[in-house]
Amino acid sequence: MQLNHTHDPATRSWLPSATDTDFPIQNLPLAVFRRSGSDESFRGGVAIGDQVLDLAALSGTACLQGLAAQAAGACAQAVLNGFLALGPAAWQALRHALFGLLQSSAPGTSVAAVRACLLPQDAVEYAVPMAIGDYTDFYTSIHHARNVGRIARPDAPPLTPNFQWLPIAYHGRASSIVVSGQRFRRPMGQFMPAGASTPVYGPCARLDYELELGICIGQGNALGEPIALAQAESHIFGLCLLNDWSARDIQFWEMAPLGPFLGKNFATSVSPWLVSLEALAPFRLPFERPADEPQPLAYLESAGNRAQGVLDVRLEVLLQTARQRSKGQPGTRVSHTSFRHQYWTLAQMVTQHTVGGCNLQPGDLLGTGTISGPQPQEAGAMVELTKGGREPLTLTHADGVTEQRAFLQDGDAVILRGWCEAPGRVRIGFGECRGEVLPALGA
Repeated sequence: MQLNHTHDPATRSWLPSATDTDFPIQNLPLAVFRRSGSDESFRGGVAIGDQVLDLAALSGTACLQGLAAQAAGACAQAVLNGFLALGPAAWQALRHALFGLLQSSAPGTSVAAVRACLLPQDAVEYAVPMAIGDYTDFYTSIHHARNVGRIARPDAPPLTPNFQWLPIAYHGRASSIVVSGQRFRRPMGQFMPAGASTPVYGPCARLDYELELGICIGQGNALGEPIALAQAESHIFGLCLLNDWSARDIQFWEMAPLGPFLGKNFATSVSPWLVSLEALAPFRLPFERPADEPQPLAYLESAGNRAQGVLDVRLEVLLQTARQRSKGQPGTRVSHTSFRHQYWTLAQMVTQHTVGGCNLQPGDLLGTGTISGPQPQEAGAMVELTKGGREPLTLTHADGVTEQRAFLQDGDAVILRGWCEAPGRVRIGFGECRGEVLPALGA
């Protein structure tokens, strides 16, 4: 992904709120929305400052031409799959055209037309931005794998023999993916209590979050035709925040021998905004693997991936208890890290997914797996932060009151945030991904 004029840090929008925000003109992420509480159809929109640019309304003006107009028309639907299927040329055409319409030097007549298509973000509601046919969750943080391996298998090596040779993944449940802001029920299930010899059935007692990024697939591939590493990123439109809620007691009991099932399929939350790979281009880093560790096999190697396969997306997790919310207090930051620590890149994940001939489709979602860094405060899940619940977190409220958490309790909300920043570049953000735990049904 090459830098171009849309990454120019000197460019400003004519919209005053598009400064010092997650959504400056250099970002322009996509979502689907409608006015809050209305029965309007959902349609595509672009974030700029504290506003949403309604692409359905914009398509009814003369502001866009050619491929950009076609792309905006595809975004006027209730899901973005048609737009995603158009491919990189259309994605870029729309982004560049919107950049031209929103920059401070845009003609006055265009500004007036675009301004009429803006809605305040605090007056809209969102849906999952695409119809997700399939969802795959990867396991690609070596720090997370080591931390959880020591907890789940204390008498065995923390890493499985294959971890450093290929991006591991499992197929998840697409129907239970929800957009940020939705609440979900604590799951019921079967698990083996510590020291017991017989499992029990009941509400999950070790509910956890997982800090991840979601990878939105654009153009797919034909069944039986793998995607080469050098072309893999052309099949990715962009990224969102993703919380893969996890019932650890249910998960650890059921996983042998086939992997996650009920411990993972009750809810997965995604942020509404899809940040394009083009917007993320200024925040690339080289992919490096220590010389004393296994190097990727040839099909997972390319010069481009080595040169700039890594993305430095900064991430943080806040936990807001029911008490904090009742007092109007913000959540407590419990961890922070960066996606740059991940052991495998986006391109390697896509290539590995298709190497056997699997056909990805527009709107498919891939999870990166939990994102954890090398330091204890960079752990991307509570099971790591609390050492399997043995060392609870202490949450200090704004009024000095403290609460402890070994795992999530009913009423807790988890908020994920993400952003990119670098010297000489405009900071861009992902917004937030928020979810709240409700009591179990049937407990």
